[in-house]
Amino acid sequence: MILTAFPVGFLAGLFGIGGGLITVPFLFFIFDSLNVNQDYLMHLAVGTSFSIIVPTSIVSLLTHHKHGSVDFSVIKNYAIFVIIGVLTGTIFAALLDSQSLLLFFTIVVFLCGAYLLNIKDKTDKLKVNFNLIPRILLGFVSGFISSTMGIGGAIMNVPILKYFGYPINKAIGSAVAIGSVISSFGAIGFLITGSLLKTDLPLSVGFINIPAFLIFIPITMFMARIGANTVHKINKSKLQRFFGVFLYIVGTIFLYRYLNL
Repeated sequence: MILTAFPVGFLAGLFGIGGGLITVPFLFFIFDSLNVNQDYLMHLAVGTSFSIIVPTSIVSLLTHHKHGSVDFSVIKNYAIFVIIGVLTGTIFAALLDSQSLLLFFTIVVFLCGAYLLNIKDKTDKLKVNFNLIPRILLGFVSGFISSTMGIGGAIMNVPILKYFGYPINKAIGSAVAIGSVISSFGAIGFLITGSLLKTDLPLSVGFINIPAFLIFIPITMFMARIGANTVHKINKSKLQRFFGVFLYIVGTIFLYRYLNL
C-alpha cells in the first residue's frame, strides 16, 4: 500500500485524476491476497479508493487554484448533474456482484487507455461554450461511470472540458474540482450502501477499509501537491502515453482475472 500510494498521489496531481485508476487495481489484489470476501472484493476496492481520493483531490485542487487554473463556476453549472450520476451509479454498483463490477471496470480501463494513447493536445485558444443539454448528459454519464469505478472522473472530464473550449491547464484544474465533488459523494454512497448490506468486512466501515485509508492519505496528499506543481513545468504527452500503456496492462490482468473467476 505504501509503495502504491506514491505514484497514485503524484499522478493524481499531474493528470488531474484522483488516482483511482491505479488505486482500485492495487487495492483489489491487496484485499484479494488478504482473503477478503470475494462477493464484495471489488466493491471494497472502489469504496476505499473514493475515500482516499477526497483529501488527495482537495490538496490537488488548492495547488491548481494557486496557479489560477480552476474555474469554480464549472461546479455550479456542471457538477450538479455529475452528482446525480454519482448517486445513481453508486446504487447500481452496490447491486452488481463483484465479477460484473470487475468486468465493467476492465472495459472502461481499456477505453481510457485507448484515449490516452491517441489524444492530441490542441494549443488553439477556444471560446468556452458549455450549453445546458451537453452539461446534463455528459455530467450524468461521467458521474455514473466514475462512481462504479472509484475514480475522480477527470479521465472523462478533462477531454469534455477541453472539447468545450477550456485550455488544457484550466481543464485539468477544473476537473480536479469536479473530482473532489465526485469522490465526496461516492465515498458517502459506498459507506452507506456497504452498511445497509451488512457486509461485515474486516476493519471496514461499509465499503471503506480503514487501514488502507490511513496508510494512503498522508502519502497521496504529499505527492498530489508535487504532481500538481509539476504539470505546470513539463510537457506531459509522453508520460500520458506511458499511463495509457499502464492501463492496457491493468485491463489485461483484470480481464484474465475475470475469465478465471
